[in-house]
Amino acid sequence: MSKDYSDIIDHPNYKSAKRQPMTMLNRAAQFSPFAALVGFDLAVEETARLTEERITLDEAEIQILNGKIAEIKPGDEVHITYFQPDPLKSGGMYLPLTGNVKKVDHYEGMLVFTDGSSIPLSDIFDLEIAGKNEMF
Repeated sequence: MSKDYSDIIDHPNYKSAKRQPMTMLNRAAQFSPFAALVGFDLAVEETARLTEERITLDEAEIQILNGKIAEIKPGDEVHITYFQPDPLKSGGMYLPLTGNVKKVDHYEGMLVFTDGSSIPLSDIFDLEIAGKNEMF
């Protein structure tokens, strides 16, 4: 066999009568790189995601917040900032929420809203009752 392919260079290109030729995209996909480390990019992305540390309130701030919670009546519109712990790593994020209160459940320690959502009282960082003057 010769190395310059002179024995087959002039032969016609074989085309199957039963199968369609492969598209250029599918042919190129055969040679594209593959993910040797499955999930590695997700792990790097998760590590790069930033979280905030929970801010610890002092006794005076806790008393002010408890006073505000005691003022809440069913149907009041409240604007709160609460801490949502991250399920995958330490820390979390502070989120704002505005809604109408259904009830303050002291037994379960939850602030329940009319839309069915609830926030643990221990996660509330700041609270303002709409339409009420700041008393504290």
